[in-house]
Amino acid sequence: MSINPQAAELNEAIRSANPYVFDLLSGRGQKIFFPKKGILSQSAEARGSTINATIGTALEDDGSPMAIASLRSLVNLPGAEYFNYAPSPGRPEIRSIWKEMLVRKNPMLAGRQISLPVVTSALTHGLSMVGYLFVNEGDAVITPDLYWENYELIFGNACGGRIVTFPMFTDKNSFNVAGLAARLAEGKPGKRIVLINFPNNPTGYTVTTGEAEQIRDALVSAANAGNDVLVIVDDAYFGLVFENGILQESVFGLLANAHERILAVKLDGPTKEDYVWGFRIGFVTFGTARSSAGLYGALEAKLGGAIRGSISNSSNLGQVMLLSAYTNKNYEKEKNEKHSVLKRRYEKMRDLFAAHPEYKTFFAPLPFNSGYFMCIRLAGGNAEAVRKLLIQKYSTGVIAQGDDLLRIAFSSTPYAMIEKLLDTIYKAAKEIK
Repeated sequence: MSINPQAAELNEAIRSANPYVFDLLSGRGQKIFFPKKGILSQSAEARGSTINATIGTALEDDGSPMAIASLRSLVNLPGAEYFNYAPSPGRPEIRSIWKEMLVRKNPMLAGRQISLPVVTSALTHGLSMVGYLFVNEGDAVITPDLYWENYELIFGNACGGRIVTFPMFTDKNSFNVAGLAARLAEGKPGKRIVLINFPNNPTGYTVTTGEAEQIRDALVSAANAGNDVLVIVDDAYFGLVFENGILQESVFGLLANAHERILAVKLDGPTKEDYVWGFRIGFVTFGTARSSAGLYGALEAKLGGAIRGSISNSSNLGQVMLLSAYTNKNYEKEKNEKHSVLKRRYEKMRDLFAAHPEYKTFFAPLPFNSGYFMCIRLAGGNAEAVRKLLIQKYSTGVIAQGDDLLRIAFSSTPYAMIEKLLDTIYKAAKEIK
């Protein structure tokens, strides 16, 4: 398939600004573009015309979007524009305000040149679009061995990539930076794709500031060795940190201008940060040391084209509602209240392990300090047997991860039930062993 002239134009903008970023693009990524000609551009040119018969929406005679009254009455927002389409890359206002919030939440980004975030249909779609742009069939995607199972579907089944892992923790329960470095050093210099997720799903672990700096140094060393490195930063649970001494910002802040051969891609959104799981709104932001407005504009256009060619655009209603929340004077206070609820549950879970040394006979927690989850490792394995017994005998649900791990979501467990939860797991593990 030949490359469309519009895609070739974007490719040249990327190549001329940073050839290493261009080399990271997949075959699909090189071919995709956001159409500047055709229906979208012709509709844009006709905007403001007395008669505009270009766009495929139904309008009332006064020009407002048609809306069924029984639906319109459910939304307490002025006007009815939220019933219309959003632009494929997202509403300009929410893209701008999210970038402002990124810098405010990640002071390391102050003064650094990053792209304007592009709106996706939450993080799963964002990850899929990053795979579309950068992952070729057979490409290795390096990630710790404790990872969200959906990565297999996204980067493996859909993109044809290979998930290549390293042990997440050392025997001293620190993040295994040496394991990451070893994977990066395998084979001849070339393309490297790294996927990191903090707070981690399933473990609920976020690296310390020192570990984060070591991760950056390992990636910079790989770039200095002649590798072109894509770092996918899955920040689905960003901000949900509950201990001092761990990284309060995103690793993206350390990587956004770390090296000209490193392209960092931050995926985040309000799903967990703002407790709106069903809104399906996420953001993708690019950062590299050798950057320009032209480079970021071309990457945004390619991502916008991939979105246009898959789902067309993300929920306009979700974007409008979030914009309203982000400009509400009570937003930060209300968000902090929910954070406090989760932190209290985390602290209860942490303290119970300290108060019950007998648990160690049958299971022990993996390091955890943040997020929604924590994991325990069963001394005798048989995670699936324990999981089934917990449901059948104790009416308790947890997730089995492999043979010896159970994932526990304290995020969805009432505070008053946390002690009972661990007690029933102790009983079930004892029975199975």
